[in-house]
Amino acid sequence: MNRLDRLQAILIQLQSKRIVKAQEIADRFEISLRTVYRDIRSLEESGVPIGADAGVGYYLAENYTLPPVMFTHEEASALIFGEKLIEKMSDARVNRDFESAIMKIKAILRPTEKDLFEKLHSHIVVYSGSREDGRHSSHYLYELQHAIANKQVLRIRYQAQSSDESLLRDVESVGLCNYSNRWHLIAWCRLRAGYRDFRVDRILSLNVLDEFYQDKNLLSLDEYMEAQRPSADSEPNISVVVPKDRCKYIGDSKFWYGFVREEMADGDNVRMSFVNNELNGFASWLLNTGCQAQIEKPVELADTVKSFVKQAVKTYLE
Repeated sequence: MNRLDRLQAILIQLQSKRIVKAQEIADRFEISLRTVYRDIRSLEESGVPIGADAGVGYYLAENYTLPPVMFTHEEASALIFGEKLIEKMSDARVNRDFESAIMKIKAILRPTEKDLFEKLHSHIVVYSGSREDGRHSSHYLYELQHAIANKQVLRIRYQAQSSDESLLRDVESVGLCNYSNRWHLIAWCRLRAGYRDFRVDRILSLNVLDEFYQDKNLLSLDEYMEAQRPSADSEPNISVVVPKDRCKYIGDSKFWYGFVREEMADGDNVRMSFVNNELNGFASWLLNTGCQAQIEKPVELADTVKSFVKQAVKTYLE
C-alpha cells in the first residue's frame, strides 16, 4: 500500500471509532509508531482536525465529516462474504440489522461495484454445519452484544449437555466467540463461582438485569481461551498411536480435544498426547475421525471405545 492510500485508510479508521490508539494504526498497517506519528502530522498539515489525548489516542473533531466512502472491487467482494457468513452464523435479529446496513452500503456503491455485487451474490453460498433445531431464530445474539457492551448482568436458564435439568444462572459476560459452528458465551457464573463456556443455542431464556458489573476483575476473552489451551509441558492423560498415513484424518480438529504434542513412535506411527477429561466425547471424536488409532492410555478410554463399537455392531448386525 502506498503512502497516499495509507493516509486515506488512517483517516477512515479515525472516523470508525471515538478514540484510536497509535498502536492500533501501527498494527493494522504493519508500520512503526514513528511512521504513525509522521502520517498523523501529514493529515493535520492537510487540514484534518485531529485531536489527541496523551497516552490514550487520536480522534477527529466532532464537526468534521468525510465524503461518502468509495469501495474497491476487492472490498466490495469482501462485503459479499460478510453478508453470506452473517446470514448463516447469526440469529434472526442480527441478520435483519445487517441486511439493513448492507442495503445502505450498496446505496453508495458505484455502478460497477453494484454490478459485481449482483454477479457474485448467487455464486457464493455458506452451508451451515449445525443442525437446525428451531433455536436458530432465538440465539439472543443481539441481547448478548448489548449486555456485554453495557456490562450488565445476565440471568439465563441454561440446559447443559450433561444434564436433563436446566438451571437459572446469573452471569457476568466476558465475550462471545464462535467455534465448531456454534456461538459460545464465555462468562463468570455466580452459581458455580467460576468461568464457564455456555453454548448460546442451549440458553432457554435470557433476561438482562438492571445490575452492572466491573469487568476489570474479569479475564479477557483471549486470556480465557489461552488458559483453556494445554501447554506443551502439560502432563497428558491420553496417549494414542496413529499410523502416519492416517494422521491427516485427524487434521486441525485435534486442537479442540486437548492436543498437547506428537512424536514419532515405532515404525510408521505417530504418538499423540492429549489432556481431556471428557472421555465419552473424546472416544466419539476418535472413532469419527477414522484414524485407526491404538489407545495406550487410559484404560477407561479404551473401554469406552470398545463399548461404543460393541453397541454399533449390535445395532447394525442384529
